[in-house]
Amino acid sequence: MMAKLAINGGIAFGSKLNAKQLSVIAKYMQEEDEIELTTFQQLYIEVPESELEVIKKEFNAVGLSCYPVGNFVKSLRTCNFCKGSEEEGMPVAIELNKLIAGRPVPFTLRPAYTGCPIGCGEPLINDIGVMKVRDKYDLYIGGKSKGADARAGTLILGKLTPEELYEAVTAIIDIYSQHGKKREPFAKFIDRYGFENVYNQIV
Repeated sequence: MMAKLAINGGIAFGSKLNAKQLSVIAKYMQEEDEIELTTFQQLYIEVPESELEVIKKEFNAVGLSCYPVGNFVKSLRTCNFCKGSEEEGMPVAIELNKLIAGRPVPFTLRPAYTGCPIGCGEPLINDIGVMKVRDKYDLYIGGKSKGADARAGTLILGKLTPEELYEAVTAIIDIYSQHGKKREPFAKFIDRYGFENVYNQIV
């Protein structure tokens, strides 16, 4: 039995892999195997299910992060932190990713983060978006990047401290986990459940 695993180089300056990481990935691929590059800064690789935990440990040892594939919170899509890790809040992005990535949800949920209002991490067109503005964080929900009904997310809370941001994002995911229908995309959930209902439950 084969298991699909999502991997990336973690949250750092851009979406990069080094030679050592590539060689470890290649170790678990046959000559005819292919690796899928997703739009969400992840690679999908199939590995033997019986060796999954050993392989994950080996990937982690060279700095690769591993995530489940399917109806889970995706790893945080980020900008390149071009103005520096502290100025653009890389430690906050790393901590947020630890808190939410891999959590089971009714349907794949895509969070995104950007360290300044230029928005290279595309937070406004993802399910949950975080934008750092000066030393605070703005939180958007309900963005949708695909389809004729594509739309920008709506600001639900602004000028948050890191702790307030963590609390709000985890609360929103809890609400979606508890009240979302099976395979209901997050944007559709917000429309059905109500933006105001979500807001009232997290403030």
